[in-house]
Amino acid sequence: MPQTLPRNAELADQLDLLADLSEILEEESFKVIAYRRAAGRIREAAVPIAELALEGRAKELPGIGKTIEAKVVEVVDDGEMHALTKRRGLVPAGVVDFLRLPGVGPKTAARIWTQLGVTSLESLKTAAEEGRLRDLSGMGTRSEEKILRALAAGVGDQAEPRRLLGQGLPAVRRVVGELSAHPAAVAVSEAGSVRRRRETVRDLDLIATSTDPSALIEAFCTGAWVAEVVARGDTKATVVGHDSLRFDLRVVPHECYGNVLQHFTGSKDHNIALREEAQRRGLSISEYGVTAVESGEVVTHASEDELYAFLGYATPPPELREGTAEMAAARAGTFPALVEVDDLRGEMHCHSTWSSDGKNSLEEMALQAKARGYSFMCITDHSHYLRDGRLEAQWAEIEELNARLGRFTVYRGIEANIRADGSLDVDDETLAELDWVVASLHTSFDRNPTERIVGVMENPHVDCIGHLTGRRLLKRDGATVDVERVVERAVATGTALEINSQPDRLDMRDTHARLAGEAGVLVPVTTDAHSITALDYAELGIAQARRAWLTKEQVLNTRTWREITKLTRR
Repeated sequence: MPQTLPRNAELADQLDLLADLSEILEEESFKVIAYRRAAGRIREAAVPIAELALEGRAKELPGIGKTIEAKVVEVVDDGEMHALTKRRGLVPAGVVDFLRLPGVGPKTAARIWTQLGVTSLESLKTAAEEGRLRDLSGMGTRSEEKILRALAAGVGDQAEPRRLLGQGLPAVRRVVGELSAHPAAVAVSEAGSVRRRRETVRDLDLIATSTDPSALIEAFCTGAWVAEVVARGDTKATVVGHDSLRFDLRVVPHECYGNVLQHFTGSKDHNIALREEAQRRGLSISEYGVTAVESGEVVTHASEDELYAFLGYATPPPELREGTAEMAAARAGTFPALVEVDDLRGEMHCHSTWSSDGKNSLEEMALQAKARGYSFMCITDHSHYLRDGRLEAQWAEIEELNARLGRFTVYRGIEANIRADGSLDVDDETLAELDWVVASLHTSFDRNPTERIVGVMENPHVDCIGHLTGRRLLKRDGATVDVERVVERAVATGTALEINSQPDRLDMRDTHARLAGEAGVLVPVTTDAHSITALDYAELGIAQARRAWLTKEQVLNTRTWREITKLTRR
């Protein structure tokens, strides 16, 4: 029998666990970073990495060197990376479960284990109930309470099964593109939560209509990106890709394509509202048509526009179909013209190699922004990397760069840290010389976050608050921020509140961004890019802005820099 190779997800899981154990054991940070980076690359890869490693070609991929390739081969040969096996013997298995709890990182997990002798979630619960966690460095009574709440809710028992939109959207687009190019395809569309651009997704839904459904199903199930065919029928199939994403395809008759697409786009609440309104009119809606209850007549629709028009509605943008205010707007035909990616004129929060975690030079970032059609870029490297004359040296590079960039300008910015005591880590004299100042929480999220944010907004040199709550999707909750109060002060002080487009941030969340936009707050959509490729994250931020009902006029960086300066304190 042919050898069954480990999937990409299994390889990535082993590398992530190796990174966790290495960090708990306080090993060299560069190793931990390399393991995590490789895990991310492998998990997102659309090709079987184990197969490439056996051929000696995995090391050709970014982030995967000879050492990682050798570890992959070890998994193929022995079932587990040798370094992981060794470290499993050094760290109790239950200690890794601590990392899924709020506020518990590897260093804290190590202290809980080594100083308290706690090695399981059950014994951790006991220690928290007895008040023994609060005495550890970096912990306190609030941390203890958070852990107890999380344990009561079952957090830590298993990993969150959802995936980031930033992982699901490129994958589903790739598959839609492949299927659309098939000769039997008439129409293929994404559906479900990915089409609504939810922050996280589970299964990726696809709806298609075809001249030969079986041929399209065959192409779907035999794609090079498919690791496993879970189920297969004449018009439906479910597969799992090498990146462990699960795809569901339904091939439906052309005449009801609009009905099925609408139904499987959802959301559940939107569809319930649609059905309840239809029932009052004597109609019954299903995924395959609209039935007049009295006569039994069934009407089908080839497009969503036809379906919504038949029911008396304007077609809601998919991002707004969450069962909130979209039904009233659909009845009245009053949907706003939502902001588009092409409306953006510049980038207002990004990093270069002047920040130690930046991957590309200032010039490379500027050229990529210019290639996107932007007219400006605010470089906002981390303040703590710009001390001892480095900020002035960066300004000199910016001046030299602007002299030869033509009709594109790099503006002098910074991302300043909001300290635990509410002060900024950059003095006012320096801030006054900058073109754009972003102030962000990066630490001490449980120490008066609202007061700290509101406090720095009173500083006339602070232009924008970055990633409002500091959340990391699927990893940690954000700070508990009184958003209404922050929005109120943002209006009063003219401070912008960004939508951060990083796939694991998307912070502000849609409901917060809508509140800000309706109040008249300036909302830039920024990428927080640390590399040239990350500038593409703007699409995710714009999706978040659309879910917040924001228009071009409400998004700050749809304007030229001259227009922006007229609207801000600058």
